[in-house]
Amino acid sequence: MTSDGSAQIIEKAKELGATLAGIASVELLKKSPSHGIFKKIGSEIVKVDSSLELADFTEIKWPPEAKSALIIAVSHPQDKPELDWWDTKGSPGNRTLIRINRELSIWIEKEFGIKTHKMPYSVKTGGIYLKDTAVLGGLGCIGRNNLLVTPELGSKVRLRAMLLEDKLTPTGPIDFDPCDGCEEFCRKACPQHAYGKIVFTSNELRMVSLPGRDGSFSRARCLIQMDKDNEDSEIDYRTERVAKYCRQCELACPVGN
Repeated sequence: MTSDGSAQIIEKAKELGATLAGIASVELLKKSPSHGIFKKIGSEIVKVDSSLELADFTEIKWPPEAKSALIIAVSHPQDKPELDWWDTKGSPGNRTLIRINRELSIWIEKEFGIKTHKMPYSVKTGGIYLKDTAVLGGLGCIGRNNLLVTPELGSKVRLRAMLLEDKLTPTGPIDFDPCDGCEEFCRKACPQHAYGKIVFTSNELRMVSLPGRDGSFSRARCLIQMDKDNEDSEIDYRTERVAKYCRQCELACPVGN
């Protein structure tokens, strides 16, 4: 597909409600840092989540004909925390992303005749790593908070993706690094001190790009906070109470404010 076709798809994504959108090469995405350390990530997570086993972190099953990844993002501003409140059916923000992805998939298949694969959010249920996809799609970079940082909105975005069986023109990555010289407000804000020590090293993983950039991000400690948020929420299927997850590292980032 021509770059004009890629631009049309991105424009349509925004017309349907996406704040940002980009296109990445599946070939490059398979080699991205998170996909490269998939098993390592799983081995750390199962240490604190008794409901999971390492077998849950099997190889990602890529649709064999997928050539491009379309990533969409919606803004999640600080003054609208309810977009991320998790109820018995998910969160309002995620439902918006699902709706955009569904309508965009229908439009792409009708307009261009390209088969699409709408991806679930969780890697455990067959999804892909969305932050890596967003970086390769030109939405931003991975910050020291191990989150996507976009020029427009900082880390205050939520993501969803689909794979397409056609080779679209990639829209990234871009030259953007707001963390250079930053005082690491994100790391100081973490209530679980998830950035307190090196978890992975370059020698261990045989790659330069590491979680949190220097390997000092602990997903396990982040999950401890999520479990605490779940306990504090006291979700009840009758009263519809919601889980309000920690966003401290995200909101502390000065980019996009």
